[in-house]
Amino acid sequence: MLNELIILAKIKEGDIKAFEEIFRRYYSPLCWYAASITGTIESAEEIVEELFYVLWKNRAELQVFQSVKSYLYRSVRNEAVQYCEHQEVKERYRTSVLAGDKPGYSSDPHRQMEYKELQALVQHTLQTLPQRRQQIFKMHRMKGMKYAEIATSLSLSVKTVEAEMTKTLRALRNEIDNYIRNK
Repeated sequence: MLNELIILAKIKEGDIKAFEEIFRRYYSPLCWYAASITGTIESAEEIVEELFYVLWKNRAELQVFQSVKSYLYRSVRNEAVQYCEHQEVKERYRTSVLAGDKPGYSSDPHRQMEYKELQALVQHTLQTLPQRRQQIFKMHRMKGMKYAEIATSLSLSVKTVEAEMTKTLRALRNEIDNYIRNK
């Protein structure tokens, strides 16, 4: 562990050889770990590559409180689970479209009205957000772009994109919670 902390300190200073050492040591095991969660090696490799990209890009702000190994495995697990959840949502949507359902459509008039109210609430909430936040949200949720792609496209850091998405989702969650409470 002491060796890893020394390597981590070198990475923070921009030592590419130290970064390559961590990459070579953990890339394959992390890919297999991610694949055991996602079920595909392609998605696993993408998750691990993105992790190492972010690790290098944000190395100066990196805060590892346990071992580097624990940090990497925990990060991969979180990203893999998020990937699976996203895939599940996409699959449910695809299934509903193939079944001929329209998103939000229900034969129950009460449910239709609730859906329209929620849809209007979401649109209104998004319109009250700063322009950049709206743009980032639409690029991610409607165009399916990844945070790194959005960051590159808008000349922002990935951390900024993450922060803007967090603020947007928090605002939406608060509005929906208020809607449900006042119903």
